[in-house]
Amino acid sequence: MKKQSSNKKSNAFVRASMFVFRCLVIYPSYFLYKGFSSIGKGLKSSISTSDNGKVIDPDIFNSDIDVQGMNDIASSNASESQLIDTIENSSNGNLDFSTDVSNKLTNKISGVSKKVSQKKINSQKIEMAKQLIDEMKEKEEEEKQHEKKYNWRYEAMSQDGKTVRGYFEAYNKMDVINFLTDEGLIVYRVKKESLTINFGGKGRKIKNKDLIFIITQLSTYLKSGIALSDAIGILVRQTKNKYQKKVFYNVKYELMLGESLSSAFQHQGKAFPMILINMVRSAELTGELPEVLDDMAEYFTEIEETRKQMISALTYPTLVLVFTIAVIIFVMMYVVPKFVEIYDSMEDTKIPAFTQTIMNISLFLEKNILFILLGIVIVLAIILYLYKMVKPFRKGMQFLAMKMPVIGNIIIYNEVSVFSKTFASLLKHNVFITDSMSVLNKITNNEIYHDMILQTITNLSKGDKISTAFRDHWAFPIPAYEMIVTGEKTGQLAEMMEKVSSYYQNLHRNSVTRIKALIEPIVIILLTFGVGAVLLAVVIPMFNMYSSVQQMEG
Repeated sequence: MKKQSSNKKSNAFVRASMFVFRCLVIYPSYFLYKGFSSIGKGLKSSISTSDNGKVIDPDIFNSDIDVQGMNDIASSNASESQLIDTIENSSNGNLDFSTDVSNKLTNKISGVSKKVSQKKINSQKIEMAKQLIDEMKEKEEEEKQHEKKYNWRYEAMSQDGKTVRGYFEAYNKMDVINFLTDEGLIVYRVKKESLTINFGGKGRKIKNKDLIFIITQLSTYLKSGIALSDAIGILVRQTKNKYQKKVFYNVKYELMLGESLSSAFQHQGKAFPMILINMVRSAELTGELPEVLDDMAEYFTEIEETRKQMISALTYPTLVLVFTIAVIIFVMMYVVPKFVEIYDSMEDTKIPAFTQTIMNISLFLEKNILFILLGIVIVLAIILYLYKMVKPFRKGMQFLAMKMPVIGNIIIYNEVSVFSKTFASLLKHNVFITDSMSVLNKITNNEIYHDMILQTITNLSKGDKISTAFRDHWAFPIPAYEMIVTGEKTGQLAEMMEKVSSYYQNLHRNSVTRIKALIEPIVIILLTFGVGAVLLAVVIPMFNMYSSVQQMEG
C-alpha cells in the first residue's frame, strides 16, 4: 500500500511538472512562433509590390542579406567565397547601398552563381540581390529625373469661365496644378509632352526697350512693399507678349521652389543679359535690389539710346542708296533698251563707246537679272554665315571695319563706352573683378576686345594689373588706358570707368552726328551721277543724230 501511494505521488509530481513546463515553455513558445509568423506574413505582403507596381516574390524575404558586408566586399578585392559566406550568414535587413556598389555586386554575383550550389545557397537569395540592384538603379534614374524640367500642356478655366490652354515647364504634374491654381485657374487637364527641357536651355533674348520697362516696373513694385513673387505675378498679368509671359511664369515658379531671383533669371537661357543676372546676384547679398534695378534701367536706357543713334544715322543714307540702285537698274532694264531699238534702226548713226558700254550692260542685266540677284543673295548668305560661325573671318571683318577712317572711330568709341560703363556698374555693386571680366567677355561681340578681356583674365590669374592687357593696344585709346592706370593707383577704378564711359559716349554721339551729315550728301551725289551718267549715255547719240540731220539739210 505504501508503495502504491508513493507511485501515485510520483506520478502526480510528474504530471504537475509537465503541466508547469507546458505552461511556462511550450505554450509561450508556440504563441510567440505564431505571432512572429503572422507579422512576417504581413511584412511580406506589404513589400511584395514596389513603387512602380512590379511584383516581388514574398518568399525571397525569408532570408536576409548583410548589406554592410556586401558593401565591404564590393568595395574591396574580396574573393568569391567571401561573397558566398556573406550571403549565407547575413542577418542585417538594411538594404540601403549605393549604385556603384550595386554595379560591383552585379559582377561578383554573376561570377559566383556557378558555385552557389556547392555552398548550398538558396538561389532565391541571388535573385533577391539582383532585384535589389535593379531597384537601386531605378531609384537612381528617378533621382536624375528630378534634375530635369518637362514641358506640360495644360487646359484650365479662368475665373470668368474662359478656357485657357498653354504650356508650362515644371518638374512634375502636381507643381503645374499647384502653380496654376495659385494663379486663379481651375485646372482640369495636364499632359506631359515628349520634349524634355534642361536647365540652361537656349531662349530668345528680351529686347532692351522691353527689358527697361520690366526692370523699372519691378523696382517700383519692390519699393512699394510688394513681395517679389507677387511683383512677378503682376508682370505676368500685365504683359501681352506670349514669350515674356512664359518667361515670367517660369521665374515665378523658380521663386516658388525657393530659388533666388538671379538663379531664376539665369535658368531662362538667353532671355536676360548676363550683366543683369550678376548685378541682381550682388544685390541679393547686399539687400539693395530696388536700387540696383534702377541702375540697370539707366544702364540699358543709355545703351538703347546709343543703338538708336547708330540706326538713325544709317537709316536715311541706306534708304537713299537703295533707292539709287533701284532707279539705275530700272533705267538700265526698261529705258535704255527702247533707245537701243531706235539706234539699231538707224544704220548711219555712229554710237559713242560710252553709250555702247551702257547698252551692253543694259542687255546683260535684261538677260541675267535673276541670276545676278540669286548670286548676290548667296554671297551675302555665305558672308553672314562665315561672320557668325567662323571666328577668324569675323575677326578679320571687324579688323577691316575698325581700320576704316571714320567708321573705325565710331566702332572703337562705342566699344570703349560700353566696356567702361559696364565695368563701372559691376565694380560699384561689389562684383569681383574676375567675374566682371567674364561678364564683359560675354557682352561684347567684337573679337578684338574679346582677346583683350581674355588676356586681362590671364594677367589677373598671374597677379598682374588690369591695365597690362590694354597697354599700347591700337584698339584701346591711350586716354582710356591712362584712366585705368590712375584708377588702379588711387583705388577708385569704378569712378574712373564712369568718367571714361561718359567721355567716349559723347565722342561716339558726336562722331555719329558727323558721319550722318557726311554720308547724306555723298549718297545724293552718287544718285545724281549714277542716274545722270545713264541718261547722258542715252542722249549723246541723239545729239549726234541731230547734228547729222542739220548737215544733210545744209
